[in-house]
Amino acid sequence: MSTMLILGLETSCDETAAAVVADGREILSNVVASQATVHQKYGGVVPEIASRRHLETINAVIDQALAEAGIGFADLAAFAVTYGPGLVGALLIGVSTAKTLAYAAGKPLLAVNHVDAHVAANYLEHEVTFPAVCLVASGGHTSLLYLRRRGEAELLGATRDDAAGEAFDKIARILQLGYPGGPAVEREAVRGNPEAYLFPRAKALQDGNFDFSFSGLKSSVINTVHNLRQHGEPLSTADVAASFQAAVVDILVEKTALAADKTAAQTVLLSGGVAANTLLRRRLAEVLSAADRLLLCPRPELCTDNAAMVACAGYDLYRQKVFAGLDLNASPGLDIFQQ
Repeated sequence: MSTMLILGLETSCDETAAAVVADGREILSNVVASQATVHQKYGGVVPEIASRRHLETINAVIDQALAEAGIGFADLAAFAVTYGPGLVGALLIGVSTAKTLAYAAGKPLLAVNHVDAHVAANYLEHEVTFPAVCLVASGGHTSLLYLRRRGEAELLGATRDDAAGEAFDKIARILQLGYPGGPAVEREAVRGNPEAYLFPRAKALQDGNFDFSFSGLKSSVINTVHNLRQHGEPLSTADVAASFQAAVVDILVEKTALAADKTAAQTVLLSGGVAANTLLRRRLAEVLSAADRLLLCPRPELCTDNAAMVACAGYDLYRQKVFAGLDLNASPGLDIFQQ
């Protein structure tokens, strides 16, 4: 075939995903088997359960991805897989599967950094003008990156404690809104007053750097809820959710806009699961537009964990001839830029 077809695999947390992408841009299939309902009763992901479910599901997900793309293993140029960061047991399922397939098919293996994959989700839908700034906001990461060109990034700032998505999950749990926390808090916040509670915006970090901190915000929300419940006072979960969401969005928008100002980047990318948040998209677009800057972000289903973004990132590795060996191992604590 004249096009380069790459099969991507993603098992870093609780989504079992496989996708076929042509030439690093055209999505031929993108199958995601979510475990959200499995983990709901625990209020978060249970690593051992996630690993077991990946093992039970991954072969069927791959078969479906190939069937929807209308191809077989012989048509593929390479296999791309997330090898970190993430949950070690979950990562091992994807890595072991990809290594087996690459060996059996005699095709290259591409080791993809999960954060790089989130950035690459934008390349599936947009022609990006560089240099650019990218905010990656997910359950495990909140990072600001300066992108000189595709595949070349510099870390500007990152969270010093909780990631934004992690904070959403914890607040959803304390408010008994369910899992996953991001969508649950957003749905509840629609009914609430975002000015009902003035939660902190990490004042100590507003000194010109681009790091984030959400632990103080999280603690303030939890303490507020506990105090209201202990004193038998009325608690509006909608108001708390709206006020918390407003604080997170304020922090993310302010830091991202400052990074764009400092680097003079005219293009800003948004990626990661939290990038699906409607308020964040709207507020960031408004602030950047006022400064004559452009915001680009993938559609919501490409913000959350998926394998199309892995295949896209793998395409860049293939073009650079950066291939992994069959001794590839899962790397749960992988650095953002490590390959």
